[in-house]
Amino acid sequence: MNVRNNKRRKESQEKIEKAFIGLLQTREIKHITVSDIIKETGLNRSTFYANYVDIFDLADKTREKLENDFSNLFADYDYFNERTGALKMFVHIKENQIFYKTYFKLCYDDKHLVSVYDAKRAEKEHIDSNIKYHIEFFRNGLNAIIKLWLAGGCQESPEEMAQVLKQEYRGR
Repeated sequence: MNVRNNKRRKESQEKIEKAFIGLLQTREIKHITVSDIIKETGLNRSTFYANYVDIFDLADKTREKLENDFSNLFADYDYFNERTGALKMFVHIKENQIFYKTYFKLCYDDKHLVSVYDAKRAEKEHIDSNIKYHIEFFRNGLNAIIKLWLAGGCQESPEEMAQVLKQEYRGR
C-alpha cells in the first residue's frame, strides 16, 4: 500500500523530479516523455502515474516546489536593506544555477516569474498611483537580468549583480 507521504513514495517522487530536471537541461519539455523518465529512474510506468497525471503535471508540481523553495529563501528578508537582500538572492542563484534554469524553463506560460517585490518599500516611498505597472515593470526587468546572467554562466559575481540591480533601481 502506497500511502500519500510514505518514505518509498517520496523517494520515487524525488527520483522522478531529479530525472526530469536533468532532462530539462538538454531538452524542451515537449520532447520529454514518461518513457524517458522511467528509463532514467528505473521505476515502473505505474509508479510515475501513481504520482503524476502526465509530464505537464510533473512540470507544474516541480515548478510549485521550486517557487516554495525560493519563497522560503526570502522568508526573513529585510525589505529595508536592499543591498543585502539583492546580494542574498544573487548568491543563491549562482549556487543553484540548475534550479533557476529549470524554473525558467518550466515557466512555459510566463505567468510565474521569480521575483521578490518589495511592497513595503513601495508604500514607504508612496508609490501608489499606477503601482500595478510599476510592479510588473520591476518583476519583468529583474527576471530578464537573472535570465541573462544565467545564460552567461553567472560570470559576474553576485556582488556585481547586486550593484547592477541597485543602479537600475536608483531613484526609487
